[in-house]
Amino acid sequence: MKLLFFDDFTFGALKGDDRVVDLSAEVADIPQLGPQDVIRGVINNWGTYRSKLEAAVEAADGVPVSSVRLRPPLPKPTNISCMAVNYMEDGTRDAPAQINFFTKSPLAVIGDGDTMVLTDVPATIFEGEAELALVIGKDASQVPESEAMDYIFGYINFVDGSARGLPEGGFTTMKSRDTFAPIGPYLVTADEIDDPQKLGVTLTNNGIVQQKFNTDDMAHLIPRCVEFVTSVHPLEAGDILATGTNHGGLNSFQDGDRITLEVEGLGMLSINVKDDLKRTWGRETRHDMAEKGQEGTTPQISGKYA
Repeated sequence: MKLLFFDDFTFGALKGDDRVVDLSAEVADIPQLGPQDVIRGVINNWGTYRSKLEAAVEAADGVPVSSVRLRPPLPKPTNISCMAVNYMEDGTRDAPAQINFFTKSPLAVIGDGDTMVLTDVPATIFEGEAELALVIGKDASQVPESEAMDYIFGYINFVDGSARGLPEGGFTTMKSRDTFAPIGPYLVTADEIDDPQKLGVTLTNNGIVQQKFNTDDMAHLIPRCVEFVTSVHPLEAGDILATGTNHGGLNSFQDGDRITLEVEGLGMLSINVKDDLKRTWGRETRHDMAEKGQEGTTPQISGKYA
């Protein structure tokens, strides 16, 4: 199934390619203070809810997806864990980087059609990394690699926003800024994805393809990622584990940009970018810079901090 929230965080599902079905009545018995409680309750009790939700979707006509506002399918997960340097970069790395991850604030989450805001900080560049993210299906601690796939409920598109080069704060100030965790447009349950290790990933900026790679290029595969993260801290149902990106196509995010991310089978996530300071950068990708023999990212051209 493709589970989602829409309008005022009404719980629902996608029917076909373009209809949304309201499933709020089917989950009314879940105790809730907010929408994350609803999706967590569904995930924790999937064996109970699955057939009821599927039947409701089958029986309903739904409404056009164009007539509703899609919201983040995981509005406030307890944890967002992100793998760092987890791709072989199309063979340009001789060996995998040492396995590592960082955490991102759950309050950074936004959804389809929302806006990533570039704040007034002296970043050398703002970027967004195209990623496949896992949705955890049950409490997970010290999970062995051999059992890791049993802990995955589903998958989502994930953009890992970055404000690079800040003078203070390290990964927290670079990665956990407000609006820097776009996800969606919906959560796809694991049974709909045959092999998450063979999915095409495409990110466009204003219609131009910038990142295009496959999840088969991961350095540390999904089961190892789950094992490693849960060896450090527990994960809960509804948490997000983002699996990293191929850095070659990373490009500057600027005011007015329209970004789309499509991981094969997960629909298309679209977001806008806003920068009140109207700063500008070149449009070269990391790969473009490397081909010119230049290290790092394209420099800022104009605006504050240029």
